[in-house]
Amino acid sequence: MQNKKPKIIFAGTPQFSVPTLKLLYDSGYEVCLVLTQPDRKSGRGMKVTQSPIKKYSIAHNLPLYQPEKLLNNEEVKNKILSLKPNILIVVAYGLIIPTEFLKIFLHKYNIHASLLPRWRGAAPIHRAIEAGDSTTGVTIMSVIPELDAGPMIEKEKIKIKDSDTTGSLNKCLSEIGAKLMLKVLQNIEAGKTINLVSQNDSEASYAHKIKKNESILNKNESANLVCRKVRAFNPYPVVNCIFREKRIKIWETNITDIKKHSKINLEPGNFIVIKESLYLQLYDKAIKIIKIQPEGSRPMSAEEFINGYSVVTGESIT
Repeated sequence: MQNKKPKIIFAGTPQFSVPTLKLLYDSGYEVCLVLTQPDRKSGRGMKVTQSPIKKYSIAHNLPLYQPEKLLNNEEVKNKILSLKPNILIVVAYGLIIPTEFLKIFLHKYNIHASLLPRWRGAAPIHRAIEAGDSTTGVTIMSVIPELDAGPMIEKEKIKIKDSDTTGSLNKCLSEIGAKLMLKVLQNIEAGKTINLVSQNDSEASYAHKIKKNESILNKNESANLVCRKVRAFNPYPVVNCIFREKRIKIWETNITDIKKHSKINLEPGNFIVIKESLYLQLYDKAIKIIKIQPEGSRPMSAEEFINGYSVVTGESIT
């Protein structure tokens, strides 16, 4: 394949996939087909929406295909075979790619947002923040039928900052992954040997898909864990609780050095108002709330929330 641009099938769906497809397009690679998931209903109105990859593909006139599944789908298989592609690139596609499809490609690579074998699975960024990991990164691996278990080709590590959310890391890691994938493609074109490093399965951990009920604030959890969840579940599904019989979302918090309130017998789940600052008492200590969103309203500062809703010390969440 030296000195010849390969023919690429690209499979991806969410925004995380877009920087890689964009870099391939901008670098002049032949993307002969883009696979993305079918349009889905989403949002409050459950409107049918296009995936970010579909929107990008349409805007740049890239050939697009949206099968419901690949398994036992002869139509898709024959379509791919007719294109005679060399390389499959998978970035958060979200559908199972069966072995019969993988056999079509000489090279098949996946971008995964973790330092494998840690955090295989659907939500590696969320789980890394929630667990309190100090670092994360991107791994380029060869695709095999087992989930995120293929031999590794490239890795890049970054530090997880205390201010990082899933949203901020998603953007950062998607751009790193795109550049790493371009490096792999350039090495293939140059005829360089692609070194594959097997994963140590005994060190694997799994990033299970985020369930919406995980975002309900547990006032009996530690302040550190709650603050990590606030960051991990931002921008979705967002940590939330009930206040005055309405749901509020908590977008941003800080660990604080305020210990259990000494003047009032506060229980976990009680608010503490000190001047224009808002704190939430948990079982071990309080956390400071920076940004909050009452039901039916926009996200706002703690000061706006206190003044707009006349919040006083001792009021509680459920």
